[in-house]
Amino acid sequence: MSTLPTLVLVHGAWHGTWCWQPLVEHLPDLDVRTVALPSSGQDPAVLGGLYDDAEAVAKAIAAVGGPTVVVGHSYGGCPVTEAAAAAGDVERVIYLSALMQDAGDSVLSLVGGAYPPYWDVHEEHQGQAGHGYFEAAQASDVLYSDVEPHLAQQAAAKLGRQSLASVTQPLTQAAWRTVPSTYILCEQDLAIPLPLQEAMATRAQRTVRLRSGHSPFLSQPAELARILRHELALRPPQR
Repeated sequence: MSTLPTLVLVHGAWHGTWCWQPLVEHLPDLDVRTVALPSSGQDPAVLGGLYDDAEAVAKAIAAVGGPTVVVGHSYGGCPVTEAAAAAGDVERVIYLSALMQDAGDSVLSLVGGAYPPYWDVHEEHQGQAGHGYFEAAQASDVLYSDVEPHLAQQAAAKLGRQSLASVTQPLTQAAWRTVPSTYILCEQDLAIPLPLQEAMATRAQRTVRLRSGHSPFLSQPAELARILRHELALRPPQR
């Protein structure tokens, strides 16, 4: 029985818990739990926003009932940042090429309000900003640049739609201000450029560099598992 904290994995935009399976297979002795974010799915009519995602993360952390380390990948860093400070016994937050922002920030504010070129945006104007959804264009090239081609195609086929509310709603709090944090830099990422990762990582207590594209849980699951084991073994500072 492992004495390490429970590991809670939070996926990014368009994805689901399925994306973590190769990584989970390299952590058979650990208590690993995955969170399905309401902002990602196939039916645009039922997609939630950032606050719905944060609620899902908070519930998953609370269900652990003990020491927890939370990993947020890409957009998943946003609901983790929103939820992890006030939910359960979180010893560390790990940002895996993830958005590490402050209270008042949104995903779109990070990029000056302009949609990235690999977003296929479907806005629905109903008197409410951020109403609609977006899909991933060029997913195999941008999200899975170093993933084995057949696996990249399989993953791209599973991607859902992502709500615009998830990227327009601002954070109200930032877990990294009170919870120890690690940033894993993915040096060959084509979705979140390395300079942007490095700028956000200045907020973390620790940084780790991984020579990978945007999705190392698919391209390098064994190496990512090794890094996470090391981070799990770190003892939290006395508060």
